[in-house]
Amino acid sequence: MKKNPDIERRDDVRPSEGEHKYGDVPFADPVNKKYPIDTPDHVRAAWSYINHKDNAARYDADDVQIIKDRIKQAARQQGVQIQSD
Repeated sequence: MKKNPDIERRDDVRPSEGEHKYGDVPFADPVNKKYPIDTPDHVRAAWSYINHKDNAARYDADDVQIIKDRIKQAARQQGVQIQSD
């Protein structure tokens, strides 16, 4: 696992789009403004999306684990039940 929990910047996304769409909210991937985790619905959606192979394939394995850990933490904080991976 990476010592620095920073996710790598992706060339295929524009972070400003995520911020424009969702506002100033916490994201499981704050570098690229992907996977908002500010509401129970967003937490469930983020978990669903990161567990799609095509979405996870856009990150290296360490970054996927960081994103999943952040989503799990948000789920616990908000009382959201998600299936483990």
